[in-house]
Amino acid sequence: MNAMSDRAPAVTPARTAAVIPAAGRGVRLGPGAPKALRALGGTPMLVHAVRAMAASRAVSLVVVVAPPDGAPEVRALLDDHPLTGHDRAEVLVVPGGETRQESVRLGLAALPADVATVLVHDAARPLVPVDTVDAVIAAVREGAPAVVPALPLADTVKQVGPRTGAAEGEPELVTGTPERALLRAVQTPQGFDRRTLDAAHEKFAAQEGEGATDDAGMVERLGAPVVLVPGHEEAFKVTRPLDLVLAEAVLARRRANDGF
Repeated sequence: MNAMSDRAPAVTPARTAAVIPAAGRGVRLGPGAPKALRALGGTPMLVHAVRAMAASRAVSLVVVVAPPDGAPEVRALLDDHPLTGHDRAEVLVVPGGETRQESVRLGLAALPADVATVLVHDAARPLVPVDTVDAVIAAVREGAPAVVPALPLADTVKQVGPRTGAAEGEPELVTGTPERALLRAVQTPQGFDRRTLDAAHEKFAAQEGEGATDDAGMVERLGAPVVLVPGHEEAFKVTRPLDLVLAEAVLARRRANDGF
């Protein structure tokens, strides 16, 4: 009979993965390629977003959710822009759905069983710093079911009533002024305990109409706590042409300062 070993059995640590829904068209940037495929510093924004997730040592898998009929093209694009040698993450491409929520759900379905922490990141936030990514992951691993990076608002916010047939651009009636000190502008990546996010998508998938645009909001409706960590000014969303100009400037400054 074999002698029993006094060594503890090997434990495989739970992994962290990032899901990047990239199936949208991005009409506010104007006609042409989907927003995620627009060039930033000569490289598609989607590639920048994948690299931003893979830059975290904690992220071992990045799942890119492509347009429903565009997975081969997105795979070819990412193969043409491989990760650098120090980024060890695997990159998987899967077809998405008609809404962002459906695409995130399909990305979650592609994750291996040993993934316990999930990041959901906007492809249109290509310049999020790795410190922000790591802070979100750390807060989830410390026990928070959902974690969102966020910034205080610089502008006063006005609440208005619902439109009642008025044309866009017409004056709107102000119904209130929320206290700015209690408001935050949220960013991504949003981080989740996987079981919590799976439960939120399963419960609310059929109740969101055109689809939820904020996964943390679904978790809130589930009744689980959502916490905030400090965001970063460079994690802004590239939505309009002026945002692209600002992103180019940030990228140029990074390259000049530290060879990003």
